[in-house]
Amino acid sequence: MGHFETIDGLLLLNKPAGLTSNQALQKVKRLLGAKKAGHTGSLDPSATGMLPLCFGEATKVCAFLLDADKTYRATARLGTATNTGDADGTEVETADVPQLTADEWRGILEGFLGHSTQIPPMYSALKRDGKRLYELARKGEVVEREPRPIRIDEIDLLEIAGLRLVFRVRCSKGTYVRSLVEDIAKKAGTVAHTARLHRETVGDFDAADMLELSGLEAAAEAGAEDLKARLLPPDTALEGLSAVVLDQPGGARFCSGQQITVQQEAAEGLVRVYGAVNEFLGVGELSNDGLLAPKRVFRTGEKNS
Repeated sequence: MGHFETIDGLLLLNKPAGLTSNQALQKVKRLLGAKKAGHTGSLDPSATGMLPLCFGEATKVCAFLLDADKTYRATARLGTATNTGDADGTEVETADVPQLTADEWRGILEGFLGHSTQIPPMYSALKRDGKRLYELARKGEVVEREPRPIRIDEIDLLEIAGLRLVFRVRCSKGTYVRSLVEDIAKKAGTVAHTARLHRETVGDFDAADMLELSGLEAAAEAGAEDLKARLLPPDTALEGLSAVVLDQPGGARFCSGQQITVQQEAAEGLVRVYGAVNEFLGVGELSNDGLLAPKRVFRTGEKNS
């Protein structure tokens, strides 16, 4: 498929296990024949679940999605630790698992609610002196990692059976569930690794809008239009922001990068900006005196006007 075209929109992929986030993106990019693509919020190769893929103009919303909260369903295997913190790694430590009741496990989990700090895993894509940590880890190197601030808003026990602990967690960006699992085990006086990890949601996206790779491949065989029909408009990524609607002259000035004064009640800070025919124009920043400054202008509407 040599022909690439401009395609603007978002796709929520249910990433299958065994692919890196970038491999998954490249597969979908090829299926769509899209020129420009990006993803936000990498998932480990063994993890599954919501991976927002952005195409064309929608790549401009990737930055706004990086800060979004995430919800995960994690299955921990108690009693065994691995070098990577997940099932892909090799076993490095074993320990007895205390016989705790479900309520005792709940108490341990709830101790992680709120603001805390976390030391990221060696097997992570964070950089140290220009090298990714996992590249150092593969050579057997371990370097000091700075603890990073994280926030956990919800953590619920779903199942405890033998050596299997299953929980759901809603957390801030930059939270490593693999590290959280190890910290939970430590609190219980044992070790563990993440056997399965599934990301249920990113930001305000709906899990029901997630698509399977196999479904996308089938849609691609049915034709490009079938596949394009699955894309969400770029502004669905920004539903947490208030909206400002501009008239035709105001919209034109916003799109040419000028500041404008708006007369309407919207919270100050980042806002979604729409034109006269409800066309999405981009993201602006509203000051408390009603001055709207363009932050990101989208060009999706121009083809239709």
